[in-house]
Amino acid sequence: MRPKQVLVLGLILLVPVLAFVFLTTFGTNRFALRTYYPSRVDSTQAGGKWQRDTVFHRVAPGSLQTQSGRSLAPGDLKGSVYVASFFFATCPQVCPRLNAQLQRVQEKYRAEPRVKLLSYSIDPQHDSVPVLARYAEEYGAIAGKWFFLTGPQDSIRHLALHEYRVGEPGPATIGPAAGSVHSQRLVLVDRDQHIRGIYDGLDAREVDRLITEIRVLLYTYDHD
Repeated sequence: MRPKQVLVLGLILLVPVLAFVFLTTFGTNRFALRTYYPSRVDSTQAGGKWQRDTVFHRVAPGSLQTQSGRSLAPGDLKGSVYVASFFFATCPQVCPRLNAQLQRVQEKYRAEPRVKLLSYSIDPQHDSVPVLARYAEEYGAIAGKWFFLTGPQDSIRHLALHEYRVGEPGPATIGPAAGSVHSQRLVLVDRDQHIRGIYDGLDAREVDRLITEIRVLLYTYDHD
């Protein structure tokens, strides 16, 4: 057999081996999202052995009023992932840019019922239900998908600082009303109420990352 033929035969035999190595090494999707804010470590027993298990903070999204006038119900978010943000309707610059980016997220997942958006008003004295209804219409919010929420100032401040923790790390921005918190951050929450991502809502590249990481979460649920 000529050397050239030997080389060709060797390459033919080598290709399946290389393909096998590639698939076994890189064929498994190992991209996983971080889970934020561990709250404590518990001990659990598995197979007769005690193991340490990290318990992460769970978000309680509250039951504030939506732009339709009804309260947000647990069933509205059941089985869903959602993006939380904070805004106020009279905000002249930051909030319009923030909500324009959220429009992109809504459009990307328009046909995916498991993806929701929650936008909390930090100026409830001005942002009544009729104001939010007009504001939601301005941004083309889909009913049952993008919720604009209002309620007591103390409740919204608690949600911002202690549930979504938009003041961590670093200082939060004080909004238009005394004691309110304004942030340009977007927070991704999974179906188990864990925070899985924090993004700069004014940075288009960060929002692209958010869109991708929502897809990753949905993929993990579809291939559990």
